[in-house]
Amino acid sequence: MNTAANFYFNSDNARVRSAIRRLTLVNFRNYRYLRLNLDKPFIVLSGENGSGKTNVLEAVSFLSQGRGLRSAKLSEIKTFDFLANTQDAPVFINNNGWAVSAQLDSFGEEFTIGTAVESSLKEIAYNETKEVERRIVHVNNQKLSSQNDLGNFLSIIWVTPQMDRIFQGGSQNRRSFLDRIVYAFDVEHAKRLSTFDNLYRQWLQILKSGTLNNIWLDTLEEQIAGIGVAIAAARREQVIRLNTFIETNPDDTFPDALLELDGTIEKMVAEKPAVYVEDFYRESLFNQRRSILYNDAGAGINKTDLKAVYKKKNVPANLCSTGEQKSLLLNIILAQAKSLIASKNIYPILLLDEITAHLDEVKRDAFFAKIRNLNVQSWLTSTTMFDFTGIKNDTQFFEVKDNTITPIAF
Repeated sequence: MNTAANFYFNSDNARVRSAIRRLTLVNFRNYRYLRLNLDKPFIVLSGENGSGKTNVLEAVSFLSQGRGLRSAKLSEIKTFDFLANTQDAPVFINNNGWAVSAQLDSFGEEFTIGTAVESSLKEIAYNETKEVERRIVHVNNQKLSSQNDLGNFLSIIWVTPQMDRIFQGGSQNRRSFLDRIVYAFDVEHAKRLSTFDNLYRQWLQILKSGTLNNIWLDTLEEQIAGIGVAIAAARREQVIRLNTFIETNPDDTFPDALLELDGTIEKMVAEKPAVYVEDFYRESLFNQRRSILYNDAGAGINKTDLKAVYKKKNVPANLCSTGEQKSLLLNIILAQAKSLIASKNIYPILLLDEITAHLDEVKRDAFFAKIRNLNVQSWLTSTTMFDFTGIKNDTQFFEVKDNTITPIAF
């Protein structure tokens, strides 16, 4: 068996997984052109802060649906005004954009997946246009109808330093965190969220315009309620799934988390038929028509919060120490990966930015052992390679410096 084949099987040759074999970036952040050839389960990017390590992880994250791990605007990503002079650039990139392309091996089959920016003119008024950018995606050089279809080919999970305090502050980040987890199990979830946001935005605009179109409001409220209940049901199902994997895999190294949804619609979905909940949601929206004008929005799925408790101590996550919060987060991430593998036979790619922060040596080594046992490809960043001594035999090391990335021995 050749080296590549060995990479994609575990020690007993029982299961294969998905991994990036080659990554190509063009005009992406600080990289005019970059190509990495990969042959290990752990990929470590080491370099000083600001050297461009996270930019590589962000590029990989764009191989999934959404706006990447930084939630960046497309216009923020391109740094250079012209393409690198190379014949190896993805064929679908135009002369004004950036592109990310990867050769993947998934369950023994190789395919190419890529994304780039496409510019077009949009009419915004009579005889007036503006240039708009949108992301396009390709698989084997065939254009997909929507970036949401990427979820059918690849699942990517990431952890960034900004997520270390995810249990603090407002609910928006936790809600987005949960929705990304749902995407991996239900590719239609992203479409439902996008549709919900558009409908809700129209509803608000009508209310705030001062000219109430009751017929149109009735129509919007019916659609919002129907899609909203479907979103709530998907979130609830995902939380149950995560709790199941956390509970059935007890761990003394990482604190066991108990997750619950704090949302009126999600709680009702657990107890009432969907039709009843839709009627309640629609009536609730109707009753908000006046109060919304005074910024007194009622409950809805756009107000839902994801709560976590350190189960053994019975302490809310937001009251735990920084280290405990990081460990709770990692336990949730591990549960997500395990549930994907067990229930859908999907082996996600992990992007772990500065993951060793707030982890002592014992927890760090335990975490690496756990992700090694998952048989998934993991991309990690750090300012030092010495955090990864325990996994160096399974790791491909790269030094990030002066806008270049160089393989190094360790």
